[in-house]
Amino acid sequence: MENYRKIIHVDMDAFFASVEQLDHPEFRNKPLAVGGNIERGVVAAASYEARKFGVRSAMSSKLAAIKCPNLIFVKPRFERYKEISMEIRKIFLTYTDLVEPLSLDEAFLDVTTNFLELPSATLIAKDIRKKIKEQTGLNASAGISYNKFLAKIASDLNKPNGQAVITPGEAEAFLEKLPIEKFYGIGKVMAKKMNGFGIYNGYDLKQYSLPFLTGRFGKSGLHFYKIVRGIHESEVKPNRIRKSIGMERTFDNDLSAMQAIEASLKENILPEFFRRLEKNQAIGRTITIKIKYNDFSLHTRSKTQIASIPKESMEEIALDLLHQEPLNLPIRLLGVSLSNLIYEDHDKPPGEQLKLDY
Repeated sequence: MENYRKIIHVDMDAFFASVEQLDHPEFRNKPLAVGGNIERGVVAAASYEARKFGVRSAMSSKLAAIKCPNLIFVKPRFERYKEISMEIRKIFLTYTDLVEPLSLDEAFLDVTTNFLELPSATLIAKDIRKKIKEQTGLNASAGISYNKFLAKIASDLNKPNGQAVITPGEAEAFLEKLPIEKFYGIGKVMAKKMNGFGIYNGYDLKQYSLPFLTGRFGKSGLHFYKIVRGIHESEVKPNRIRKSIGMERTFDNDLSAMQAIEASLKENILPEFFRRLEKNQAIGRTITIKIKYNDFSLHTRSKTQIASIPKESMEEIALDLLHQEPLNLPIRLLGVSLSNLIYEDHDKPPGEQLKLDY
C-alpha cells in the first residue's frame, strides 16, 4: 500500500478583521473592513458580517461602502497581526518543524511524522484549532489531505471555524467536480481560456491528453495534467523564502502633478520600503515600480542588474522608472518593490506577507 503524506493547511478566519473585533468589543458582530475609508483606498480584509453584503478583500472601499452602508472602516495594525501570527506559529511548532507560512494568516504543516507521535492528522488539526482559540481567542479553519493543493482546497470547505478532509480515495471524484477556477495556478484569465476548449471542471480537464495541454498551455500544461489527477509533489518547506519586499500606498486623492507624485515616493513610500529591507537584511537585483491609475488599470516598470542594487541607488532607479514613460491618467496607487532577493545573513526568513497597503 502506498504511503501518503499527511498535510494540514491552517487558515485563520477573516484574520485582520477578527483581530480588530477581538481587541475592540464594540466592533463584534458588526460589518467591519480593515483598510481604506468611506471615500478612498482598498479593503485589506472584511469580517464575515461584511461578507454577507458582498464586501471582499481587494475591493475598493468606495464600492464596499455602497454594498454595505453600515460598514465600519478601521486602519490596519500590522504589528499587532504579526504578533498574533507569531503566537500561532509557536503552536504549530509544538507538533512539527515542517511548517511553511504562506502569509500572516495561513500555513502548511507536514505531520506525517510529528513530535507527539499522533497517527491522525485530523485529530492534530482539531487540537491545533482548539489551542489557537484558547490562546488567542480567534477561530481557524483547516484542511487535511495527502498533498498541499488538496489540503488548501479542503480548508475552504467548512469555513468559518471548521475543517475538512480529502482522502486519497475521495480525491479523484472530488477533483472531477471541482470548478476549473478553483484549481491551483488557474486564475480568471486562464479559466476563460480553458472555457474556450469546453473545460469548466476537473472532469472536462481530465479528458485532454498531456501533449494537448502542453501544446496549448506550455509548461503549465504538465502542472494541469498532474493536479487534476491529484498529483502535487511540492513539499512543505520550512522558512519559505520571500520572493519580494515592497511598499505601496493608495492616495487619499488621485495625483496628477509629477512633483506631488515624486514627493510621495520620496517622503512616504521609500522610507518605509528601506525600513523593511533593513529589517529583513535583504538586497536584490530587480527594482519594480507599480502604478495604478484612477481607472484601476495597473502598470509596472522594472529594472534588473547583474549584481545586487546598492541602497543608495534605489531612489534614483525608482525615479527613473517613474519618468520612463508619460503618465496617462491621474494615479490612484504607487508602489515600489525589490525582487530577485539575496539575504545578507543567508538565513531564510519566514514567508510572511509584507507587500501590504497602508
